Amino acid sequence: MTTADRPFRLAPLLALLHPGRLAWPAAIALVIGLILGWGGFLVLGLPRWAITAIVLLVLLPVGILKWRDDLRRHGFTIMMLSILLITQGVHTIEHLMQFAQYYIQLLPARQANGLLSPANAEWVHFVWNWSVLLVVLVLLRGGVRNPPAIALLVVAGAHAIEHTYTFVRYLQVLSELRELEVLRVTAQGLPGIIGRDGWLARSPLTQGTFLCTLPGITTAMRLDVHFWWNIIETTLLLGAATWFLGGHPPTLVPSWWRAREWWGARRARQGTGASVG
Repeated sequence: MTTADRPFRLAPLLALLHPGRLAWPAAIALVIGLILGWGGFLVLGLPRWAITAIVLLVLLPVGILKWRDDLRRHGFTIMMLSILLITQGVHTIEHLMQFAQYYIQLLPARQANGLLSPANAEWVHFVWNWSVLLVVLVLLRGGVRNPPAIALLVVAGAHAIEHTYTFVRYLQVLSELRELEVLRVTAQGLPGIIGRDGWLARSPLTQGTFLCTLPGITTAMRLDVHFWWNIIETTLLLGAATWFLGGHPPTLVPSWWRAREWWGARRARQGTGASVG
C-alpha cells in the first residue's frame, strides 16, 4: 500500500465515528449538558464529577440514535464496533485525565481519579473489562478477524483477568476490615498481578527468578499499569477497526472524501487532455 492509499483505509473509520445527521443534536446536547452540569456544581453544590456525569447522560440519547442508525445501515457487528470505539474512547479520556492529574497537577495517586471519580471503583473496573472482552468476542464472531483483533482479544482477556484478581483481593481485604470492625477505611487501589507490590513481584512462586524483578512489569505503580493497559487496548482496537472497515463497501466513506476523489479524478482528466492537445 502506498502512502497515497492510506487515507482511503482510514476514511471508513472516520465516517463510522462521525455522528452524521446527529452532529447538530450532539453539539446542542453537549452545550446543554455543560450548562446543566456547571449550574448544578456552582448553584446546587454538586460534586465536580457530577458535571461529567450530567454531560454523559444528556449525550446518551444522541448516542443511542447514532447506534440505531449504524445498525440499520451497516448491521449488528459494525454497530457493536461503533459502540466499543466510542465508549473505549471516553474511557481513554478518563485514563488520560488521571495521568495528567498525577504527573502534571501533582495530585496524590488516591486523588487522581479522573473526571468521574465514582467510576474509579473495583467493581466498575471488573464489570467494564469483562464487558469489553465479551464485545471483542462478539466482534470476532461477526467477522472482525485480523491480526490486531486477535491481539486485542489476548490483551483484553489478560486485562479482565488482572481486574478479576484485584476485585477478589478487594473483597477479601474488605471482609477482613469488617471483621476487625474497621468501617471507614477503603480497600480501593490494591495492586494486581503486575505492577509494584503485585502478585508477580511478591508471590513465593516467582521469588528468586527474573520474573519478580522485571522493569515496569513489577515496578510500575497501579495508575501507570492501567494507563498502559488502556493505551494498548485502544491502539489495537483502532487497528482492528481500520483493517476490518477497509475491506467493506464504500457506504462508510464520508461524502467529503468522495468529493475529494471526484475532484482529483477531474483534475487528472483535465491534465491528460491538456497533455494530449
